[in-house]
Order: sequence, then C-alpha cells, then structure tokens
Amino acid sequence: MTKIRWGLIGAGWIANKAIAPAMHAASGAIVQAVASRDPERSRALNPVTIHESYEDLINDPLVDAVYISLPNHLHCQWSVAALKAGKHVLCEKPFAMNAPEVTLMANAARENNRLIVEAVSPLWHPRMARMADYVKAGNIGEIISIDSSFTFPAAIDSNYRNSPAMGGGALFDVGVYQLHAMAALVGDNVQLEIQSSDVTVGATGIDLTSKWQMSIAGSITARGLASFEMQENQSLIVCGEKGSVELIGKEAFTSWHTPSQLRLGEAVEEFEAVDAYQLMIENFDRKVQGKESWVLPLETSLFVHKAMDQLRATF
Repeated sequence: MTKIRWGLIGAGWIANKAIAPAMHAASGAIVQAVASRDPERSRALNPVTIHESYEDLINDPLVDAVYISLPNHLHCQWSVAALKAGKHVLCEKPFAMNAPEVTLMANAARENNRLIVEAVSPLWHPRMARMADYVKAGNIGEIISIDSSFTFPAAIDSNYRNSPAMGGGALFDVGVYQLHAMAALVGDNVQLEIQSSDVTVGATGIDLTSKWQMSIAGSITARGLASFEMQENQSLIVCGEKGSVELIGKEAFTSWHTPSQLRLGEAVEEFEAVDAYQLMIENFDRKVQGKESWVLPLETSLFVHKAMDQLRATF
C-alpha cells in the first residue's frame, strides 16, 4: 500500500477548509471518496468518487480509511460502523459523547484489528510537542499549575453546537483542546478531582461558558475556561517549581499556516508555519502502513472524556 485512500463522511467547514486540503497536500494520502448531505459540498472536496450515503462509503472496497466530521452525537455510531466494515478511522474531536462511547469505539477497533484515532490536530503541532517534551523532561521542576483558555464569540444559532442532544456546548467544542493539552503535559494515568466549576447555560441548554478548577494527582492545580460568548482568547501557561512555559500569541491551540512562538522561561523559541492537520494525516497514514509515527493513544482519549464526564456532572 503506497497511499492511503481516504473516505470523508461529512463535508462541512472543517472538511472543506482543513482536512481535504491537508489530504491533497499529504505525501501518502488520496481523497478517494466523500459522502455528505449535500452533493455539491462533497464535490468541492475534489474526491475521486462521491457516494450518496454513508453506508455506501464505508462499504467501498477502494476506501482504506474514513475521516468522520459529523455532529458529535454521530461520532460513535459511524466510527463503529466504519471499523466493522474494515476501515481505519480518524474521527473529529470530541471523539464521542461520553467515556462509555469511547470504550465502545476502542473495543470495535480491537475486535476488527483497525486503527482509530481522535483528530485533535494541535497535538501534532511541533510547538505543542516541544512544550510537552520540555515539561516532561523536568525543565520547570514539578508542575504547580496549568492555566488555559479558549474563548470566542460564536455564531451557532443554526448549528449543531447549539444543541445539547447533538453534543453542543463550549466544553465539547473547545474545552476538549485544553483537556488534551493537560493530558499531554501530565499523562493519562493520574487522578483528577473537580474543585469548582461554573457554567453559563444558553437558551437551548448548552454551556455557553464553562469554567473549572481541578486538582491533578493531589498536587497540580488546573484551571480552564471555554466560552462561546467571550472575546476571542487562547492561552496555555504551565508553571513549575523552577520556571514556566507558555504558548505565545492568540492561537495557542489553532496555529495554522502561521509562524508561532513558545516561551521557555526567559527564552523564546520560534516555529515556522505548519499545517498540523497535514501532519496528523501523514502520521496516521504511516501508522496504518506500519511505519514510525505518532498518533494520539486511545487511552488518552478515554482519560479526557472521563474528565469531561466529571465536569459535566458538576454543571
């Protein structure tokens, strides 16, 4: 297998602006097929084939792997269906509606000997990887605190993000980035305790703003803020006994095709513009082919979704 032939389920903004272009640019990928509710949007992704249904796509013998960018409540259903059809799966974040669904997806992957990965693209950005490696190497000593935010005024009136039943809300949409960054820094085998949380609930019942503080392993304080109604802000700062690290700039989690910076104590490291989506796709492709690569472990996705379940239980 020289190139992974991809099938895309869903042809919304993320597929159109980020995923399909990343696949077309990736060295080991082909956009083989697309299935969505709108054939015109499917055609805009420039696939080899357009399918009328999701079922047709996952049963296409020319498709090796499936990218799922449907509303959140459909992630588990179609991930499991694709895995059972013998396809590898890369599924948009958040992986699922809750931790039990993640377990179902992981079990389906193991039973069918296929790869499934949560598509949290910032984790493939070299700046985020450098931050995690620097902290894990002990350069700031024992971690004392992790402070993060991802807020922006969102226009979601006619969007699935405005529906609780479809997995809407700020925690699912942007808080997941912060929790994954936390896991990248402290690992996925630590105890979490929610110390406080505050939520602003919108007219439809989603969390427009979620704010939390948690204790990690009894010694680290992690604070997060996710919002659809506050001014745009992204930040990630980690403080330790011997120093601190910080993602500099307005795009702490969404740096895309632009240069970025990382503050390590008093020093600042520069990172050239990259496409983290393309890096994610290329690593996934190499993993499928048995080559050296890094993909987000299922254990980490399960840990993050358990943390979200704990937070949601306090709202």
